[in-house]
Amino acid sequence: MFVGHYGVSFVAKRYDPSLPLWLLFLAVQLLDVLWAPCVLLGIEKVRIVPGITRSNPLDLYYMPYTHSLVAALLWSVGAAVLYKLVAAGRRPRSAALLGLAVFSHWLLDLVVHRPDLPLYDDAAKVGLGLWNLPAIAFGLETLLLLGGIALCVQEGLLKTKAALVFGVAMLAIHAQVFFGAPPASANAAALTALVAYFGFAGIIHFAESRVARRQA
Repeated sequence: MFVGHYGVSFVAKRYDPSLPLWLLFLAVQLLDVLWAPCVLLGIEKVRIVPGITRSNPLDLYYMPYTHSLVAALLWSVGAAVLYKLVAAGRRPRSAALLGLAVFSHWLLDLVVHRPDLPLYDDAAKVGLGLWNLPAIAFGLETLLLLGGIALCVQEGLLKTKAALVFGVAMLAIHAQVFFGAPPASANAAALTALVAYFGFAGIIHFAESRVARRQA
């Protein structure tokens, strides 16, 4: 899953406006943000295998440190504890919500991945395989993203026009990833992912800052 993860960011922002959206954007993608350098450093492994699923050519055959259930739980707890320590004075609920945002990545991945998500180490791999039903998988991600954006717009946390443009742009990029040519290499996939994650976080930080300035 790609843009669908961001729907969780907007929902979390709706329930706790003190959490910045740029941070939530990185939280819901934290497992992949960590996965990319692990691939580049050879710690985790991926192959480009066109046709391995009908909508994603990545054979994610070794990623125990970022995408096992145990690792996801540890990263989620770690993110919550770190936020609580760094953001002094924040409510415990905010830290817990951030941790849940991190863990949501694994739960949503479980729905779309083929059985390549290990429960622990590199063993007992699971995945429901929705990537083999491209139209349904793309529709689910669209629903999650636009539904989350709509919640933030209703609360005045984002401007309607800017949010709509951003959402459509994200879906266009996702469509290219989903239905376009496969990445040239594993390293290219990892680098592209990092650029997308930090790029989206930077754009939403700019949009959220503009809304805050106008309200002030």
